[in-house]
Amino acid sequence: MADTYRRFQQWAERRLPALTRYRRPESLPVELHRRRIYIVPSGLGAAFGVLLMIMLAGALNYANNAALLLTCMLAAACTASMLVAFRALDGLRLTAIQAGHATAGEALTLQLHVDAGARARQAIRVEMDGRMQAFAVRAHQQLPVEIALQTDRRGWQQLPRIQLWTSWPLGLFRAWSWLYPDMSVLVWPRPEAEGPPPRSPTDDPTHQRLHHGDDLAALRDYRAGDSQRRIAWKASARHEGLLVKDFEQPRPRLEWRLDWRDLKHLDSESRISRLARWLGEAEARGVPSSLWLPGEEIGHGAGPAHYARCMNALAKLP
Repeated sequence: MADTYRRFQQWAERRLPALTRYRRPESLPVELHRRRIYIVPSGLGAAFGVLLMIMLAGALNYANNAALLLTCMLAAACTASMLVAFRALDGLRLTAIQAGHATAGEALTLQLHVDAGARARQAIRVEMDGRMQAFAVRAHQQLPVEIALQTDRRGWQQLPRIQLWTSWPLGLFRAWSWLYPDMSVLVWPRPEAEGPPPRSPTDDPTHQRLHHGDDLAALRDYRAGDSQRRIAWKASARHEGLLVKDFEQPRPRLEWRLDWRDLKHLDSESRISRLARWLGEAEARGVPSSLWLPGEEIGHGAGPAHYARCMNALAKLP
């Protein structure tokens, strides 16, 4: 049934120019009004209309006043449901859209901030790019509605048209409206599945060897080969064995320096995928990193904000 109505709407938009006047992007906020809300009978509504015609013909043929009264009452209820379906969308406002983060090929979560206005809204459905989400909101309140947007490539992606529709309250009519917000979302590049590590990662144990320092780090038990000049005689007198002054300290931790110029043997998209993977590994391990790109250099940092800044820079590359 949903596929039938989708094909009908596509046919109607091709044949009726009035249905296509909101195909151009529009700035937020967007408010629905009577000139942009469309309504047609649903499959159930069409069958119910045929049934009412049969009941009306029978009531008139047999001069049955009770049947005629029932038919008129059902027709009145049907007409009232059409008005209720229209009022469920009339005055509804889309005030803002917030986008999350996603890599190419993943679903990106969008938050549509909907303002109910003066009336409560029931059984409203938002549909975008084949995905649908239902919601209800009380009068004079706002509600963030989450819906997923499928992505296929990195970079800026224009939001598709958004359809708001309802068949409330009886399912006899379907009212809908189109929204086309003038907004693009940034899709992060997809990291490569596997590959070599960055040059000289400092989280490797071989790069955290101890080195000699001038400050006393700790006292440890004597080991064969230790110099007698390092023996702490006063502390050893209060201990069962000899204690040795340990002046060794861990080597200071360095950062991953991720440089576009170090990947000259790869094409541009392969470089972006590899740098994205290295950034993800650095974020997962808690290793500070820096990133050099053509026209932009991001200094050492760590954490979600630094990771998002680096991925945004990769996504914006031509």
